[in-house]
Amino acid sequence: MTKCHLLEPRTKDYITTHDTVTEGSKFCCGDYSMNYNKLNPQEERVIVDKATEPPFSGEYDNFYEDGTFICRRCNAPLFSSKSKFDAGCGWPSFDENFPNAIKRIPDPDGTRTEIECTNCGAHLGHEFLGEHLTVKNTRECVNSLSIRFIPKGKELPKTINE
Repeated sequence: MTKCHLLEPRTKDYITTHDTVTEGSKFCCGDYSMNYNKLNPQEERVIVDKATEPPFSGEYDNFYEDGTFICRRCNAPLFSSKSKFDAGCGWPSFDENFPNAIKRIPDPDGTRTEIECTNCGAHLGHEFLGEHLTVKNTRECVNSLSIRFIPKGKELPKTINE
């Protein structure tokens, strides 16, 4: 027995997280699919298990270069560096995402809104509205482990679709 991710066999839709199953059945271990980028244990803990990295510990918290932030799991473009700002919260913060890049889901705690990559469902962090930190009045608070930076002028990697 091992902890794996249950996949619906025809559509490969994600059904449950970390169910204990018999190896060799219609499940796949790790990051749901062999086609997505390989994740290390810390990345999987945040992206798949929806954990949060400690504040002020991520590589992109105090990072301001021109380029694009993409999903670490599937390479989908998520944020322009132009939308990044210093919220002083300890995580990378953005006040705008690329169109249709982010899915918003009510968090089980009933007070926050979780944000996920629309393409692959990777947990990114949480959205906060009404803090008046920028003109757009939005803070996408993102784990550095959920994203990767591609400098301006470098070609973006191909988005991995399942």
